[in-house]
This record gives sequence, structure tokens and C-alpha cells, in this order.
Amino acid sequence: MNITLKEIPIRDIVEKYMNDDDGVTGYNGRLNIRPKYQREFVYKEEQRNEVINTVRKNFPLNVMYWVESDTEDTYEVLDGQQRTISICEYVSGNFSINAKYFHSLQDDEIEQILNYKLMVYFCNGTDSEKLDWFKTINIAGEKLEPQELRNAVYTGPWLTEAKRHFSKKDCAAYNIANKYLTGTPIRQDYLETAIKWINNNKIEDYMADNQYNKNCNELWLYFNSVITWIKTLFPKYRKEMKGIDWGKLYNKYKDELFDANTIEKEIQTLIQDEEVNNKKGIYTFVITREPRYLSLRAFDD
Repeated sequence: MNITLKEIPIRDIVEKYMNDDDGVTGYNGRLNIRPKYQREFVYKEEQRNEVINTVRKNFPLNVMYWVESDTEDTYEVLDGQQRTISICEYVSGNFSINAKYFHSLQDDEIEQILNYKLMVYFCNGTDSEKLDWFKTINIAGEKLEPQELRNAVYTGPWLTEAKRHFSKKDCAAYNIANKYLTGTPIRQDYLETAIKWINNNKIEDYMADNQYNKNCNELWLYFNSVITWIKTLFPKYRKEMKGIDWGKLYNKYKDELFDANTIEKEIQTLIQDEEVNNKKGIYTFVITREPRYLSLRAFDD
């Protein structure tokens, strides 16, 4: 793993800055400021302004991290997106501080900002090395979730398609499965869960194997099969069904001939049993118990 610390002046960062529906770029088009695995801009006005005040006072900002991308001499922002966009938006004249826009500052003030140097770590290496390094530096601010870190390493056509299905606010996965899954699509919880289910918790192996595939049909069809199995086996929904490890159950018991009506009667009886403390465990119990007299208390908290 190669990690190099460099000083990059703001005037270089803001060169050819673009922020539109196609993405956010700067550094003369060589820096992808908001890669596909990053979250949207979330800084509040006070946080955004504080970044600019820090620069104007010539105080140091925290170091940033760029990772080399597949195209030569281009980079992606791993850590520092919010600060970078705050700076670029101010220099572009898109907001003012204390009724002063960037272009209305004195010439020496403008030069001071443009000459301010950001401390940037440039990182490159193998996928496994980058993932280990990203986990190590992910210790401050708005931490990236584990799946967001994986997305940073295994970006490619497969991930683009997978995120379209699993990672948007109102994505297809959310529409069919939000009652059964915990977390949120935009923090990659749905994508992480689906990959964990299909590949028995070996998420990174699956992403590496599929990184350059042009579609995610296998994962999407599998996920649909799991959700259809749940709805068929348990047509009556209860809140206790949310967050169960359904993929693990599906993988092992999908070929068993269960009777939904019989299972529903068993569930009703167990829910009314005051000695059953863990109601969520009922669903795992009615699928997995063998022999039939196994006590539900084995699934109690």
C-alpha cells in the first residue's frame, strides 16, 4: 500500500469545479469529489461556514484522503467531501458569509484563500490493502459504514447497477422489503444484507467476483426469491418479522414443503403464550424446530 502526503492549494482544487446531476468534480476534472459510494452533501450552514472561516484564519483543516482511480492521474475523495464542496461552493460564489461573497473580498483576501494548502493523503494499492487502510482511517466525523467502505474498493459497473436496485431512498428493494429489513438503503444496509444472504456472509468475495459484471441480475433475482418466500410462508405480517435473518433461513429451508395455514395457527398460539418472551424468535422456531417437541425457550433472549 502506497500512501503519500501532499499539499494541494485551493486554487488547484477549484479549477473546473462542476456540481450537477452528473456528479461533483474538481482539480481540473481529475478529482471525483462525490464518488458513487459517498453520501450527499449534509453539512449545515454553520458547519459549511466554519470551514471557510478556518481557511480564512489560516488555521489547519483535518487531513483529507484521496484514492487513485482506475483512470491514470485521476482520483476520488474518500474522506473530505463535505469540506471540499464547502470550499468549492464558496469560491464559486454560491453562498456568502456575513454578507460577503468570495468575489467581493479584497484581492489579498482572495489570494490568501486560493493559496491555502490542503493536506491530502494519496492512497493506492490492491483492493484488500485499500480496504484495510480505509477501515483504519475511518475513525472521525461522519464515519463510513462497512458497506460504504467496500463500495469504495469494489466500484465498477456491477456496483452501479446494484446501487440502483438497493441503495436509493425509494429503490426497488425498499419498496418490496422495507417491512422485513432493518437499516436504510442510502447507508447501504439493504445492499449489504442482500450480498450477505446470497454468499453466506462473504461479502467482499462476492463483490470482487462480480466487480466488472455489467448487471446485478443474480443478486436481484435471488433477493426477490427470498422476499417472495417470506410472503408466501407468512402471509400475515407482524412487526416481529422485521430484522430476522431471512436469507439464512431461505438458503437452508427453501425446498421444504411448509403449510402456511398450519404455521399461522402455530404462530397465533405461541404469540398468545405469556411464557414466550422473544416473540421474534417464533418465526425461526416454526421453520427450524426438529423434532417437533423442541422448546421455543431455546430462542428466548
